[in-house]
Amino acid sequence: MLQHPKVKGPSVGLLGFSKGGDLCLSMASFLKGISATVVINACVANTIAPLHYKDMIIPDLGNDLGKHTTTESGLLDFMNIWNNPLEEPYRQSLIPLEKAQGPFLFIVGLDDRSWNSEFYAHIASEWLQAHGKERPQIIYCPGTGHCIDPPYFPPSRASVHSILGLAVFYGGEPKAHSSAQVDVWQQIQIFFHKLVNGKKSVKPSKM
Repeated sequence: MLQHPKVKGPSVGLLGFSKGGDLCLSMASFLKGISATVVINACVANTIAPLHYKDMIIPDLGNDLGKHTTTESGLLDFMNIWNNPLEEPYRQSLIPLEKAQGPFLFIVGLDDRSWNSEFYAHIASEWLQAHGKERPQIIYCPGTGHCIDPPYFPPSRASVHSILGLAVFYGGEPKAHSSAQVDVWQQIQIFFHKLVNGKKSVKPSKM
């Protein structure tokens, strides 16, 4: 990526959401040249499939689909299906965040019904500090669900899951979620401008 003509360098920032978030955490932990990482409603353990890097394999966290619940509208709620990454044998799936070179920003939707994002952000904070690292920045968004998109996108509270082919509930109250998308986008830009571009300010949206 650093060789791409559109990338100024000398470092890059990462932004990931959901499964893409834990992939970004893994990239930040194992690759060089990453100065800042933002994850939106992501797990601190590797999920969905084993991660292979060089001669290392991080197993996936695993889940129990039988623990899902169903909303009154018939949508699946996956909040409670995931194994606890602090318990054995699932600790092996934890991503070694302490190896990362740059700081983290965790965006947490407090009404996320896909992951226990608040719990995972807390794990990351405790883990990093226990290893003598800087406490990550965490932004908590009340009434905000799993799919935090750029500003002015309609809130995505449910959809047919691309892998499962089932209708899944993501959570979020429309007004609070929409407001959070505007604020979060601004905070993400400030974070990246400061740590990647060396700038402290960013122009606010004119919309």
